[in-house]
Amino acid sequence: MVSKLNLPIIDLSSHDRVSTANSIRQACMEYGFFYLVNHNIDKEFVLEVFNHSSNFFSLPLEHKINLARKAYRGYTPLYCEQLNPTPDSKGDSKESFYIGTLEDTTSANLNQWPSQELLPDWKPTMESFFSKLLASGKELLSLIALSLNLDEGFFKKIESLNKPEAFLRLLRYPGELGSSEEEYGSSPHTDYGMITLLLTDGVPGLQICKDKFKQPQVWEDVTHVEGTFIVNIGDMMERWTNCVYRSTFHRVMPTGKERYSMALFLDPPSDCVVECFETCCSDSSPARFPPIRSGDYLNERFRVTYGSVADLKTSVS
Repeated sequence: MVSKLNLPIIDLSSHDRVSTANSIRQACMEYGFFYLVNHNIDKEFVLEVFNHSSNFFSLPLEHKINLARKAYRGYTPLYCEQLNPTPDSKGDSKESFYIGTLEDTTSANLNQWPSQELLPDWKPTMESFFSKLLASGKELLSLIALSLNLDEGFFKKIESLNKPEAFLRLLRYPGELGSSEEEYGSSPHTDYGMITLLLTDGVPGLQICKDKFKQPQVWEDVTHVEGTFIVNIGDMMERWTNCVYRSTFHRVMPTGKERYSMALFLDPPSDCVVECFETCCSDSSPARFPPIRSGDYLNERFRVTYGSVADLKTSVS
């Protein structure tokens, strides 16, 4: 039986930034996950965004396929993604919609949007939600910098906050597929970038494995806490911190209930070189990973995740 896990709670509005940074450090070292409260996005607006997400996924497939994923933006149907590819896997049982960064106008123009006639006010609602989430993520990263004994403006200085590769992802896990030990909503994986801010509709399914190298793996259910974000550390933060902060294995298991979630993936710009922070390595603890450009790392992870599914319109026709 899977046990339930109550993660540490971090208050983004706390005036005691040193104490908050210390709490973040402990949470990132022990779990790689924590809850975030007082993030300045009110409950009513979150519910509105979830309703808009549901409205999109309720559209007939032919409408959604017209917005099929290009340049990692747009719609991805059921089973077209494998976060943990195996030869016998048919893909993860979820459908999703990606929205890329809005701050870089060149990149923002790559985004795809349902028409105003089809889904009124959908685009401005998602743009507003994206901006609010990004603001919370930037504030959190300043506290994460403090937690690593770096200047709190560190990520801004290396342009991870000025030109972030941020993606908002809307997700739907269909409940009618039922529950199966051999099928995943999201198969076991770590996230690729710096941090992820996740909101769920309260339906269970998210599980984490605190020690990804231990066999057999031990999985724990993440308890839903109303009004919080769930934050987790990604692979690039693990590389930067020399594994001081852990990029934790997690998955979504089917429960027989339809489930919605929304995640903001906050990554550094593609030309940013990710190498161990000076505060996280020494002669006795040398860097475990070679330097790598963020874009190179992300492109390889996306290639493995999506495999040969290059033209989604063709693959589902």
